[in-house]
Amino acid sequence: MIELIGASRTYKIGAIEVNALRTTNLKIEQGEFVAIIGPSGSGKSTLLHILGFLDRPDKGTYRFQGKDVTALGSKELALLRNQMIGFIFQQFHLLPRLSAIQNAMLPLIYGGKGHFQETASEKIRQVGLGHRADHVPNELSGGEQQRVSIARALVNDPLLLLADEPTGNLDSKSESEIISILEGLNHDGKTIIMVTHEKSIAERASRIIQMHDGKIVSDTYSRQPSAGMSEMAAAKHNMASQKTGLRRTAEFLDHLKQSFQSIIGHKMRSVLSMLGILIGVGAVIAMLAVAGGARESISENLSKLGSNLLMIWPESHNSRQGVSLGAGAVPSFTLEDAMAMKKLPLIRRASPYISGRVQLVYGNKNWNSRLEGTGTDYPEMKNIQVQTGRFFTEEELRSRDRVAVLGVTIVSELFGEENPLGCNIRINRVNFRVIGVLKPRGGGHWDNDDVIMMPVTTAMYRMLGRKYVDRMEVEVRNAEMIGQAQEDIKDLLAKRHHLNNEARDNVSIRDMTEIQNMLNATTKTMSWLLGSIAAISLLVGGIGIMNIMLVSVTERTHEIGLRKAIGARDSDIMLQFLIESVVMTVTGGLCGIMLGCGVAVLLSKLAEWPIKVSLFSIVLSVTFSMAIGLLFGILPARQASKLDPIKALRYE
Repeated sequence: MIELIGASRTYKIGAIEVNALRTTNLKIEQGEFVAIIGPSGSGKSTLLHILGFLDRPDKGTYRFQGKDVTALGSKELALLRNQMIGFIFQQFHLLPRLSAIQNAMLPLIYGGKGHFQETASEKIRQVGLGHRADHVPNELSGGEQQRVSIARALVNDPLLLLADEPTGNLDSKSESEIISILEGLNHDGKTIIMVTHEKSIAERASRIIQMHDGKIVSDTYSRQPSAGMSEMAAAKHNMASQKTGLRRTAEFLDHLKQSFQSIIGHKMRSVLSMLGILIGVGAVIAMLAVAGGARESISENLSKLGSNLLMIWPESHNSRQGVSLGAGAVPSFTLEDAMAMKKLPLIRRASPYISGRVQLVYGNKNWNSRLEGTGTDYPEMKNIQVQTGRFFTEEELRSRDRVAVLGVTIVSELFGEENPLGCNIRINRVNFRVIGVLKPRGGGHWDNDDVIMMPVTTAMYRMLGRKYVDRMEVEVRNAEMIGQAQEDIKDLLAKRHHLNNEARDNVSIRDMTEIQNMLNATTKTMSWLLGSIAAISLLVGGIGIMNIMLVSVTERTHEIGLRKAIGARDSDIMLQFLIESVVMTVTGGLCGIMLGCGVAVLLSKLAEWPIKVSLFSIVLSVTFSMAIGLLFGILPARQASKLDPIKALRYE
């Protein structure tokens, strides 16, 4: 079964070389119970580690079941440890967070058989611990813990059991019970190799190998080895050895379950790890919600100004008399210009516009407000709606009637709870009849509801005494026509006012979509700025995760060594630590989403900021937190996967 030919192992400690195993030849047949004894430093443990595929000889050959395993890779050796070897340790090496049955199941998980819980239950009962299966290690005695270790070693029905000082930490009663269990297993056909210091324990084996200074100095038989395994069992193991390359990967759900157990087992550390991610994701959600709310608020305010609108000013629009300001100057616009623009094919509506400050008086109350004189198309162009009453008509525009439509702020200040419709108010000492009240439009740079609207003709000739309008506003039929419409307007004004090319180009036309694009670009920049600040928080949180995971690797060195000893491959260890990292970051991210939404709502209530929590920001945050978990989990996971199992098991 086992054959060592000229095997040697040398360790380097600094500049010193230690010959732990010198040219050693050894054969062990199937069914033997071998005890290896000798003083400390004699090479017992080194020999056991080589036999258990935890270490390799520097020189010589190791044959297992007739096959040379000396040059096998780490994956193949891990598979052999999982399927062919069962380890029983002096220190038990049970995972403290797992119950007895869960500890016994570990080799099944790394053998791709994590769902075979009944197998682990059977082995626990076999060692006499069926009534203690759900107890964690600190609830078990030393003898009971060693029995769990034996059940774990047996769960994959290995060919060979390796026991390293299995009774070293036990009292005499527990010692006798454990040796009796090993004798029973050997009687059933298991091959057992046991390292011990105690001669009385060694004498219960069928063969005793004495070692000294890395060499076998004696090899004696006290009795004939067991008859061995049955033909059916031997055939099963031979088949298993032939299917070495077909081992299934440990199931992802088992790794996930173990990751949750590890996280729950270190609650404070896990919470502190997740805190950075939680704050980062919360900041991303809250800041993007504020930025999104600002963007939506801007769009809403612009929609109130109308869509596909052009606002047209003469270059000399600050001159109320339209006087010439130079060869390239544009005279002020008249009402007839607005009527002419309305006839252009690409223009749906047009309206002149004039404004000024006026004093309003009703009864014993007065109020200073903004006057707007417009055409009848203006309300539809600017999405202005009447709450009660009506807007003025084309006939009232032509007749320069003294009618007015009031904003709700004026109504509140002058009329209170009284219905203003039909009432007469004095505007700059001129009587006007109230015919309507506007729907509230909210505030911007000023109060949009603190306005009084009337026909532009009335405003020009009866109130402000002007011959020219401040500007003209037109609505283009669709957004694709805006560029051509601007050229048509300039051509029309050039023809009507006999403008040269320079003056034609001085006509100022402002496109509302340009304003919207400019504001959107500004809010987009702010969104990126706020998002970048929040991303830095996530980055810092990721570094925190990495630091904690590195500490976790150090704390769990024994555990990593144990997992490798029972068959975990480097990829299994790496996957488990990566899953832990991702689970912590995603959990922190989900908590951060709730925090971010809560902060956003709080900001909207306290600071009265508009907010909009988007699905995109939530998906972005969770995805980014997962990416951070993977990115910053790789280094600790890789470090854990590269640990040497022997050094890990011996780590203090």
